[in-house]
Amino acid sequence: MSFLDTLRQWDKAVTCVDRQDLPEALSIFLSIQEPNSKIYFDIGCLHLLNQDLDAAEKAFDCSIRKDEHLAVAFFQRGITFYRKQRYEESLADFQHAFKALRGNQLIDYKALGLRYKLYACEVLHNMALAQAQLGNWEKAQENLVKALDYKTEAKLNLIDKALQSTLKQKPFKPVEFPSNVLFKPNKHYVAELEKKDYLGKAKVVASVIPQDEFSGFAPLQPQVKDGPTCPKEPEVLRALEGEPHTVLFEFVPETSDELAVVPGNIVFVLQKGADNWASVIFNERRGLVPYNYLERLEISLASKQNEDEESSNNSLIVKVRFTFTFAVSVPPGSPYEILIEKISNKLNLPSTAFTLRYSYMITQQTGMISKTLKETDGKPQSEIHFVALHSYESSNPEDLNFHQGDTITLLSRVNQDWLEGQCNGNTGIFPASFVEEVPVNDQ
Repeated sequence: MSFLDTLRQWDKAVTCVDRQDLPEALSIFLSIQEPNSKIYFDIGCLHLLNQDLDAAEKAFDCSIRKDEHLAVAFFQRGITFYRKQRYEESLADFQHAFKALRGNQLIDYKALGLRYKLYACEVLHNMALAQAQLGNWEKAQENLVKALDYKTEAKLNLIDKALQSTLKQKPFKPVEFPSNVLFKPNKHYVAELEKKDYLGKAKVVASVIPQDEFSGFAPLQPQVKDGPTCPKEPEVLRALEGEPHTVLFEFVPETSDELAVVPGNIVFVLQKGADNWASVIFNERRGLVPYNYLERLEISLASKQNEDEESSNNSLIVKVRFTFTFAVSVPPGSPYEILIEKISNKLNLPSTAFTLRYSYMITQQTGMISKTLKETDGKPQSEIHFVALHSYESSNPEDLNFHQGDTITLLSRVNQDWLEGQCNGNTGIFPASFVEEVPVNDQ
């Protein structure tokens, strides 16, 4: 079965679950040849809903074999063993799940297509329950006390009640995963399965601004039949409502409140929330779009003139690869700090939030920037290398896949959890927790 066929069947099965048609969903899942770890996990969850514990155990076995770092699969198999009263095996799986958390308070699986957060305190809670069923009440209390170090305010009452039960040597209820919540395929891939008409019907509008070169689906000024002969031309043109932004990435909505956009669309931001979602207008429709998918657009009457002046200055053009690719220009002979400041302003991030490394430059003439990029304080900058502690595979095209023991060259630090690097001729991002930096003396 091809990747597209697998993706199509996976999406179809998840849709059946959403409309509560579980038998049909399970039938579709079981027809998929060579499922990945996420699909096996979904199959196991559906078997749990059907109380078919043996089939659920086999499905979670396959999911773990496909991905031995999938903590939530160990957690679900632990629940399966607990229901089968195989408490020692249940305890072992909960311990594996806790180890996979690597000291973190939780794992949020939303980025992998699962709307679920696995909390360390809940894993310790279930470890304590399995130990209580085995008669190890002291160990159970120790794990619950340890859970207090990982608790969140919402989970505090849960741990307190379990502690009270262990003091009375009474079993308590396990924390169970909502089995109807499943891994979903990458929405960007699913969006490519069917052709969509993002443009809609064309609409001709007239602007009162002479020589208006703006291209979008909303007017810049009130539309009139006969505009004034000498209108007042403001320094910066803005929409009647909202701030104009350019869409950088395709966004496929998952709810009715969200709005579909593709790169190059011009949207008008009405409000930006603290949760990184922006309320926008596009093609006379309103909806929510992630704000980090957008870039603010200033439309100035002098913009074209400025572009012509910049292109005639024979300046250096530096191409920068971040979560998206962009270019900045600097005058010849500019110091390194000027380049950093331009990139910082472009990304709307402080200069301390990123590290600049280079692979090649496209320049119109040789200048100080080229030399400064290669040398800082007169000393060559050595490359930073990592060794993979675990294999990493992802279905996202922007990720970097590698195997345990591979050497990875660092290109940039995206944030505290993700890095960008090169391995085996490929470039992409990867979790920082999967690698370990090689000391300089060993490079």
